[in-house]
Amino acid sequence: MKSPGEFMEILAAYDLTRSYRAAAAVCGVSHNTVRAYVQAREEGRPAPAAARRGRKTDPYLDHMVRWVKDSRGRIRGDVVHEKLVALGYDGSIRTTRGVLAGLKEKYRLENTRVHRPWTPEPGRWLQYDYGDGPVVDGAKTVLFCAWLAFSRFRIVIPLLDKTLPSVFTALDRCFRILGGVPTYVLTDNEKTVTIEHVAGIPVRNPQMVAFARHYSTSVATCLPADPVSKGGVENAVRIAKADLVPTDANLLPGYASFSELEDACTAFMDEVNSRVHRATLEIPAEMLKVIERARLHPVPGTPMTAAFGQVRQVPSNTPMVTFDHARYSVPHTLMGSAVWVRRQGEEVVIVHTSDTGPVEVARHRVARPGVPAVIDAHFPPAPSGPLERKVRAVNPAEAEFLAIGSGAALWLKEAATAGTNKIRHKMERAVALAKMLGTAEVDKGLGIAAVHQRFTHEDLVSIVTNGTGHGHPSPAVPEDRWLSQGTGAWAAFGTTPDADAQPLEGAGDEH
Repeated sequence: MKSPGEFMEILAAYDLTRSYRAAAAVCGVSHNTVRAYVQAREEGRPAPAAARRGRKTDPYLDHMVRWVKDSRGRIRGDVVHEKLVALGYDGSIRTTRGVLAGLKEKYRLENTRVHRPWTPEPGRWLQYDYGDGPVVDGAKTVLFCAWLAFSRFRIVIPLLDKTLPSVFTALDRCFRILGGVPTYVLTDNEKTVTIEHVAGIPVRNPQMVAFARHYSTSVATCLPADPVSKGGVENAVRIAKADLVPTDANLLPGYASFSELEDACTAFMDEVNSRVHRATLEIPAEMLKVIERARLHPVPGTPMTAAFGQVRQVPSNTPMVTFDHARYSVPHTLMGSAVWVRRQGEEVVIVHTSDTGPVEVARHRVARPGVPAVIDAHFPPAPSGPLERKVRAVNPAEAEFLAIGSGAALWLKEAATAGTNKIRHKMERAVALAKMLGTAEVDKGLGIAAVHQRFTHEDLVSIVTNGTGHGHPSPAVPEDRWLSQGTGAWAAFGTTPDADAQPLEGAGDEH
């Protein structure tokens, strides 16, 4: 229905334009409306009132309101339409959906949760949660995400599970990264924190209570199924998953190892904590350093290791520890150090503590006594065996020969394997030849001589001079024959040798 003011505007627009359509364009109404208003004025009648048409859903409106209320605004349109048809409704599902959308919007406005802006105090609140991480080596990982409320400093630590020792390890590392412990730690009602609820009151896990006492903090939990109460860390989890977990959308490459995932998480933290936060317009790392770190409690020098298992001393000569009569490998850099070992299902987990906090260093399948569980990466490269001797100069003469190049080293190895006589003498002559003809040519010649097993000095001179044209070579020999041993020397076998005949090439050197 038009108000009196709008009614006068329509008539005034008609008096100025004397056209139904022009007045309708001015007032934004239909020209039929303008005609009805003008005719009513001329006949002395009041302005016509807009008649409201009823909807086919009106008889069932009370039912629809009750269904929306009972479902807390989550009931679907097709379900409502099915119920209405059973009650005799003969309208279309389009009408049902339109009316239901209005009722659900009204319900949301009446029952929406009003959020009051939260201004956290420095050093008071830390929130943490978990996100699904990528699959590494066939094992699913977990992203431990923490968020310092005041400075908006984010921490992401990859884990292999969400067991209590892993949570303790992640929290200890988190405190040491921050440089202090906050007053409160807020999280979900995981079994590692809350065992059960009695009359709405969460019953804390005794081990988590002991952990909080050790670090002089208090662990609090939000309401069950209420992630809004820790929305800051929820956003941190969302951003971390988008930047670290490969999907078809972001086209991120996979991770070859768990250490590669750890490096990616470290790079992610450096990036997000060194750029301006959109809420505070400050850099989180700077806010933590300048303002919040001074208000955090000191981190205990010794981590809480009660849940890490049994302590074992790694021998100083082998990176293996014994647990339940079986042996398990650890990184060789931990030889002589203490580690904690525990069994977790069908796995054995080994943890080491350092200045940066506890770190999981190894995870094995449960092994049988007498069959050690070994990871090759835990051991340094094995020393070369008798078949893998390295060429290494031990005096100036050998160093001068090996300085010729890789061909010289190959010649030395092959000549020694073949049992060649007077190797040192031939090395000295090769050095002298390199000074005359050039190191590059002699190195190439030594390599060719090694490949074709020709180890006399005359062989080397022949190869170098025929291949480069230096000196005064003998008559040219076809290229496909000069590297092979000829048969001409055997032609006079069994005959009387000529007194003027020259000895075979290289014979004097060998004998």
